[in-house]
Amino acid sequence: MYIFDAGLEDTAIAEKLEKYHALLGTTAPITLDHWGRRQLAYKIGTKETAYYVVARFHADAAALPEFERALKLDDGVIRYLVSVHEHELGAPPMTEEQLAARRARDADDDEDEE
Repeated sequence: MYIFDAGLEDTAIAEKLEKYHALLGTTAPITLDHWGRRQLAYKIGTKETAYYVVARFHADAAALPEFERALKLDDGVIRYLVSVHEHELGAPPMTEEQLAARRARDADDDEDEE
């Protein structure tokens, strides 16, 4: 996730994204989800709004230090977060046994409340 200064033009943000993604050296497609300009949850310095972009990519771990270094040095990037994406959002799938145990536990909890 990238959080850019809201004062940047959309073209400048697109150029920065191209530059950063070139550092990754990946040939796999990079999925970008532009959330746009939003109010920050809390002020960061004097900034109250920012431009959010979520990117999903596959990259070699050896490329990440230089990638993060470039992000740290850019004044247009307020914050960023790189994390490992192992599966889709939500809880991991449960087996039938786990589901049955969960239903039994939930039923016991409901009985205790009455």
